[in-house]
Amino acid sequence: MCIRDRPWDDAVVVSAHGRDPRTAVHLCRARPKVAVLTGPGAGPAELGAALRDHARVLVVASALGSARERVERVTPADAADRDWGTAVNVVLCLDEARALGPVRTVAGLPEGPAGWALEEAAFTHRDSMITKFEVRALALARLGPRPGELVWDVGAGSGSVAVECARLGAAVTAVEKTPDGVARVRANAAAHGVDVRVVHGTAPEALAGLEGDPDAVFVGGGGRELPAVVTACARRARRTVVVALAALDRVPGVREALTGAGFDCDGVLLQSSRLAPLPGDVTRLAAANPVFLLWGVRPHGRSEGVDQ
Repeated sequence: MCIRDRPWDDAVVVSAHGRDPRTAVHLCRARPKVAVLTGPGAGPAELGAALRDHARVLVVASALGSARERVERVTPADAADRDWGTAVNVVLCLDEARALGPVRTVAGLPEGPAGWALEEAAFTHRDSMITKFEVRALALARLGPRPGELVWDVGAGSGSVAVECARLGAAVTAVEKTPDGVARVRANAAAHGVDVRVVHGTAPEALAGLEGDPDAVFVGGGGRELPAVVTACARRARRTVVVALAALDRVPGVREALTGAGFDCDGVLLQSSRLAPLPGDVTRLAAANPVFLLWGVRPHGRSEGVDQ
């Protein structure tokens, strides 16, 4: 479809001129239609290199309004391999699978979702192995995913946290070690109309190959490698790391990993009981398994170990 035939009222406009291009890159990952105002060091080549692994189309507009005006449609890989000079004005980044959204009244960034901490039934999962919505609600509050930011979901499982962060506008990378888990994360992302990059691998080794430092990280699971995983995440997280775990024995190691990386650490034990029906039109309280939620916040102004 020609770009002139598309609705543009849902496009996000972001400036990378004289700014760190990471915000523009993360918006291009998260949103289906983004217009990037370019500048030196943040042009089509840099955007293409950062989006090489994503299904995107770049429309590069150069020398607009002049006799040399040129509009080219290229893949991220093609854009990364070219010298575009200084005449580029704007790059349109399209996710064609999601580009034909509903017509909107107000242009720009869309409103946030009407709700979050969705019911477990909103996701495909295995044997109730999913972050429960009570835990997810507080985890999302501590992660604070926002448009223009990058969030990692490490040990993603069903990908419920990853999907919710993407629904709130962040670019998201999910790391999952099992092939069936990878398939579930992708299926849940598709079902909710969001783009989640899924990496098949085991943390902490799989984290070394991830490009870009995340603003926030969620870590699920509780194996023996958990302190090492949290340490690896904390070394690269710009703002916060949130960890959900069920085993009391793992709590000291996680706290030590967060504080050892220079984070201020806090946490709670979440114990909830849901309403459940009983015969005779009466109701009881059904207790859910308790979960520890720990979080570390990088002190303001400190960014040791984080690329700038």
